[in-house]
Amino acid sequence: MSRLTVAKVKGLQTPGRYADGSGLYLNIAKRGSKSWVLRITIDGRRRDMGLGGFPDVGLAQARRRAADNRAAVADGRNPIEEKRRASTPTFREAARMVHTIKAPTWRNKKHADSWMQTVERYALPVIGDSRIDNIGKQDVLRILTPIWTNKPETARRVRQRVRAIFDWAIAHDYIEYNPAGEAIKAALPAMPKVKEHLRSLPYKEVPAALKAISMTESATASKLCLRFAILTASRPGEARAAAWEDIDPVASLWVIPAQRMKALREHRVPLSDLALSLLEEAKSLSDGSSLVFPSPVNRGKPVSENTLGKVLKSAGLHSRTTAHGFRSSFRNWAQEQTGASHAAMELALAHAVGSAVERAYMRSDLLDQRRELMQQWANFLAEHQFKENCLNSDTC
Repeated sequence: MSRLTVAKVKGLQTPGRYADGSGLYLNIAKRGSKSWVLRITIDGRRRDMGLGGFPDVGLAQARRRAADNRAAVADGRNPIEEKRRASTPTFREAARMVHTIKAPTWRNKKHADSWMQTVERYALPVIGDSRIDNIGKQDVLRILTPIWTNKPETARRVRQRVRAIFDWAIAHDYIEYNPAGEAIKAALPAMPKVKEHLRSLPYKEVPAALKAISMTESATASKLCLRFAILTASRPGEARAAAWEDIDPVASLWVIPAQRMKALREHRVPLSDLALSLLEEAKSLSDGSSLVFPSPVNRGKPVSENTLGKVLKSAGLHSRTTAHGFRSSFRNWAQEQTGASHAAMELALAHAVGSAVERAYMRSDLLDQRRELMQQWANFLAEHQFKENCLNSDTC
């Protein structure tokens, strides 16, 4: 016998579950929203099935839906499973949802774009239009096998991203296992874990490289930015985004905000005399923004990453080093030519030092030690550049 009426459904406000009969309930949440729930038994297991929210679904419609689903169970069907399958996305739809969720957490837009481009290029042509619960191990292997040995790094990324999409599907109960997980490991040949190091010059050649960079016909902002990165042993991205408000010429200090650092920690960079002199030269580049090295073509934007590569190419160095590779040159010089502590050398590169426990107790960033180290680096570069000039002159 029915217990609810239209008037009663409208008037009920207290959170709880109110029976209508034959397993149909009106559920009122703590915040007052109302929805219909049908309690049915499928394969000996009691299940709750949502039938929609009130008032979009009225009492009469909720009763009809309840009757239809009870009839489906009586016929041996599983209406909950049928409903789930009807809403199951294709792999393409799932990939886009995962990308939308993850993109805001990535600091680098380039990585966000690359993530989806990789999936679009390698996975979507094979399984993009397949419903995600219809994709099996063999389908994933059809994606990976052609690139597993001839493009190993790309293959690793593809598998990692496809696996993340299936993990999302598992979390939403669309599938029960990950076809890109351990299940396919035995079907793929082992790949050596080889890390390709960035190209870098021997430190003895860096002074000549600085001279070659200065003599190119590249834009002044690009040349100064690259030289500044070399002098400070900073990451190219940090140098490109350098802002005048972060630089204290009196204290000879460049303080990079946490949000612009890879480790999301503020980093203090002691500035050598040579670096300060370069910054004086950079003042003439001002475009009205706070950028130290503004783009000569895009007002208000920093010089681009590609621009630094073009400077190296103009200097004849592109095949032998990258802008980032000069950090390795600095580290090797510091190791072989100075008495600096390991911690000072690593902190100069904004690297974490020691274990998590050791870092918890290490409160100093060894600024004074690093100030001496960076001045030694500048002296080395200036002295050897001067010696090279003397070799080509009769005035020394």
